[in-house]
Order: sequence, then C-alpha cells, then structure tokens
Amino acid sequence: MLYRISAAWARTELWVAALLAVGVTLLVLLNVVTRTAGNALFWVDELAIYAMAWMTFLGASAALHHRSSVAVTLVPDAVSEKARRIMLKIVDVVVFAFSLMMLWFCWRWFLPLDLIRAGFDTMAFQGQTFNFVYAEPTTTLGLPKYLFWSVIWLFSVGATLHSSMHLFSKDRPT
Repeated sequence: MLYRISAAWARTELWVAALLAVGVTLLVLLNVVTRTAGNALFWVDELAIYAMAWMTFLGASAALHHRSSVAVTLVPDAVSEKARRIMLKIVDVVVFAFSLMMLWFCWRWFLPLDLIRAGFDTMAFQGQTFNFVYAEPTTTLGLPKYLFWSVIWLFSVGATLHSSMHLFSKDRPT
C-alpha cells in the first residue's frame, strides 16, 4: 500500500516537473524573442528561475522513490551483498531523518498554527511572531514569495513518503 502511494506521488512529481521543464524552455524562448525585439519582459527571468527551482525539488523527491539520486557507489560495489543491503538501510534511515527534519524546518518557518491563530491575518501574524515569510513579494512578479517557497513543503512530504516506503514497505523489495 505504501509503495503504491509513493509511486503515485512520484509519478505526479515527475509529470509536474516535466511540465515545468517545458515551461522553463518556453519562458527562455520568450525571453530571447522579447529581448531581441527590444521589449524585454523582466518578470520572465524570475518566473523561469522559480519554475526551475520547483522542477528541481519535485524531480529530487521523485528520484528518492526510484533510488536514482546521484550516488558514489565505490564502497557498496566492493562489499558483499549483505553489507550492501545494510549500507542501503543506513542510507534509508539518514534520508528519512533528513526528510523529517525538513518537515520540522518547514513547520518552524511557515508556522501554520500561528497563522491560523492569527485568523490568516498576515499583519497580526507578523506582529505576534516577527516572521515575515508571508509578507515578502517577488521582485518583478509582485506575488508573495511563500507561494514559490511552498515547493519545499512538497519536497519534504514527498521525501518523507518515499524514504518511509523504502524503510517500512514490504510491498516491493528495496
């Protein structure tokens, strides 16, 4: 069950990342055309950067599911199969701990309960917590940056799901 949920989440992450890759390409082409025409759209650069960041975080999370992250395999390739499995479990534990810490950091950064207690009033939230995460706008788009930073939540949830699947799932061999 956990494997199927993780696989579905990874598929979704990869689809969204692929769409974002197309979006980045189109934004860069639009930037080239508008700059060549002498009418540069400065917001295009910023949106392309945010789209690439989203693509990277979603792709990294999906890579955890597929165990296709960049790795140095010199030592695991040189040891016995039993030692390799133990090393893989240790890596799974480290990734799981990292993903839990990322969730905790997101919780501490965005303070969702404090925002709810403030009645979603960001000015009251800022006054109570001295946290300005919901106030900072993007440079050229004029949108709140927390909308773009929310990908860190998605990455953290995905990484936790995928790493817990590798640690606890008996559906598929790891």
